[in-house]
Amino acid sequence: MAAAQLLERPPAQPAGEDSPWHTAAACRRDEVGLFFAPSKEPTAARLSREEQAKQVCARCPVLLACREHALAQPEPYGVWGGLTAAERRVVLARRRRRDVELCEPVRVPGARGRIAG
Repeated sequence: MAAAQLLERPPAQPAGEDSPWHTAAACRRDEVGLFFAPSKEPTAARLSREEQAKQVCARCPVLLACREHALAQPEPYGVWGGLTAAERRVVLARRRRRDVELCEPVRVPGARGRIAG
């Protein structure tokens, strides 16, 4: 599944008024080894395992809450919210670039040193 597809998900369903989001997570019923790499895992095995983990995430009612948790922490390992650690680093880098671009003043062409706004 492409990274762009992973970012296009319906909103997460609340886990309940008094329970944390992770109590409704689909991964609670699966083996934790599916979501975290064993040491010295071969690349082909890692890719296969990550794809299986992402399939579990795809049916999870709290996918977005999980993803945002992993991005906010940031979680350095494992599949969280349908994204691997490398994919989360890309999302975080894009968010940082976007935030910087939003904070930069807009220069008016031809107006020396003048800033629009």
